[in-house]
Amino acid sequence: MKLYHSPASPYVRKVMVVAQETGVLDKIEIATIATTPMQPDPGVAAANPVRKIPALVADDGMTLFDSPVICEYLDSLHGGPKMFPDGKARWQALRLQAAADGMLDAALLVVYESRFRDEAMRNKAWTDAQLSKIFGALDALEAEADSFGDRVDIGTITVGCALGYVDFRLGHLNWRDGRPKLAAWYEKFSARPSMQATVPPAA
Repeated sequence: MKLYHSPASPYVRKVMVVAQETGVLDKIEIATIATTPMQPDPGVAAANPVRKIPALVADDGMTLFDSPVICEYLDSLHGGPKMFPDGKARWQALRLQAAADGMLDAALLVVYESRFRDEAMRNKAWTDAQLSKIFGALDALEAEADSFGDRVDIGTITVGCALGYVDFRLGHLNWRDGRPKLAAWYEKFSARPSMQATVPPAA
């Protein structure tokens, strides 16, 4: 199978971490591409009708897109501990994934506003609204951080990738300030080999 990949994308990073944690990375051809919201890669456009990464082409030609879908597909390909657990643990993991993905969505909008919109057209109220979502998610994660423990599932992986992206693109937010539990958890989680292998390149 073939994964359209950019090392700076936090959603691609999430897929890559899952691939490593589940032991299926060697089954994936990595197609590293250059893409922007205004100039999508042609291969991505062919594999994903909304022209975003990550996009995966399975061995049978089926195309999959959106990181939660791709991650769950990869999780179906191995017999080890599941990143999408069963029972109540599944809903806890999916809930955590949703919170972290929501934080990522807002963070990307902040980044896009400054990188791709002319300065005269930037909207401070819009940016402030996205920042409020980021801080709201961070505060909620701080309140729950004690429950993360040593779990490795789609929820904790997504949180780790989201925090890594905030460090990568929005380091000036100093998200660790006032969030000692989340910071301590992230320090330990980000030391995992799968996280270390997927650190984005220097900005």
